[in-house]
Amino acid sequence: MRAGYAVWLAALLAYVMAVFHRTSLGVAGLEAADQLGVGAGALSAFVLLQVVVYAAGQVPAGIAVDRWGARAALTASGLLLFLGQGTLALSDSFALAAVARVLVGMGDALVFVSVLGLIPQWFPAARVPVLTQVTTFLGQTGQALSAVPFLALLHGIGWSRAFAVAAVASLVTGVFACAVVRRGPYAAVRAAEQTPRPGEAAAPRGRRGRFARGGPRPAREVALWRVPGIRLAFFGHMGTQFSMMVFSLLWGVPYLVGVHERSATTGALLITLIVVTALCLGPLVGMLAARYPARRDRIFLVVIAVTAATWTVVLAWPGAAPTWLLVLLVVVLGIGGPASVVAFDVARASLPPHRWGVAQGVANLGGYSATPAALAVMGVAMTLLGGLDNPAALRLAWLAQYPLWGLAVVGILLAARDMRREAAGGAAPGVPPVAAGARRAGPAPRIENGIENGTDNRTDNRSDVRATSDSGPPLRSE
Repeated sequence: MRAGYAVWLAALLAYVMAVFHRTSLGVAGLEAADQLGVGAGALSAFVLLQVVVYAAGQVPAGIAVDRWGARAALTASGLLLFLGQGTLALSDSFALAAVARVLVGMGDALVFVSVLGLIPQWFPAARVPVLTQVTTFLGQTGQALSAVPFLALLHGIGWSRAFAVAAVASLVTGVFACAVVRRGPYAAVRAAEQTPRPGEAAAPRGRRGRFARGGPRPAREVALWRVPGIRLAFFGHMGTQFSMMVFSLLWGVPYLVGVHERSATTGALLITLIVVTALCLGPLVGMLAARYPARRDRIFLVVIAVTAATWTVVLAWPGAAPTWLLVLLVVVLGIGGPASVVAFDVARASLPPHRWGVAQGVANLGGYSATPAALAVMGVAMTLLGGLDNPAALRLAWLAQYPLWGLAVVGILLAARDMRREAAGGAAPGVPPVAAGARRAGPAPRIENGIENGTDNRTDNRSDVRATSDSGPPLRSE
């Protein structure tokens, strides 16, 4: 067991560093504008590019981990992050900085899949949900490292040296992972969980046989959208996560400095409060989701409503808002992280275990499709309205959130309606009615790997309060 915790700690350290690198440019937004000689639109493009690369890399990363193992993936991640941050340290142009952020996005994409793949290999099934939750929340301490220590380092030794230090730190964690991480004794159990059940076609053997280990084939991934629970997870993750991500990744500190006349250090501390909020309130959100599994759609709707209402008050406030209101804003944004994690519980409960990986991947795309959309629209809006030096531009750009919230709410309501209809009329085999349907009678739940699965999803949720995501600042989604 000591070996298992050593492997987990090495992987966790790599995850912390990945989150640190993911958010480092967000707290250095103003310095990046000066260093690279770019405006708001270009800054938005940097983060947008990184997020798109991260999202696009999730499926390839999963295949890489299944084929070559977590140790190779974590080592490759450390090297990519080293190259990315090292390139950024030497960057003095938009093109070179863009290459740097692509490398960071590629390295970041490999980490979370690797960590989640290692936990079931080294620990019994009963401990996997708890360690997954701990990993998710502890990983977000990387955002706190970028918000305060790295910003202080940046102001103390300058752009090039600060990012060079960050690059070396990634190389060290990659080497450490290479030395410590290895395949665990429960790896065979994990492979058995991914075996298709009777009545479902397995991937063909031969050159494409890797899909039997790596998960469902692409055609099966497309069909997931027909499952109401997957749509609910997608839109729930979208509506609760993207505002927090946009605020933490790029526009939070410039907004607090330019509109509310706070210092960059104060802005970074407020962003750190998002992490603290997620750590404190995450278990409460998970308990609510487990206690009321048929009302998870309402958790999404309440969090979206509170977030939109708080933003409305802040944006409508004349001049600089008082500190208490800004603290309230970041606390509400912090709740969005744990709420978005509920989407992964919905996704897992909607499909049998051998399809959980792809189900959670589709759910994760909810927030990671809305985040780059918001970043892009806000960057263009700021550029057209006068750039970072115009407080009105910084304020009005945040209005781009409201259409995305509207889309998420409509998607949640429609998916919840379909799930209730499915629950009333009888769900399809292997797709239990969860999150928004009434509990109905059915066959006894199956016992699989120590967790009950069946039409009564409440048994599943007592064993596993929530699944997890790489949402970024708190927190999945990556």
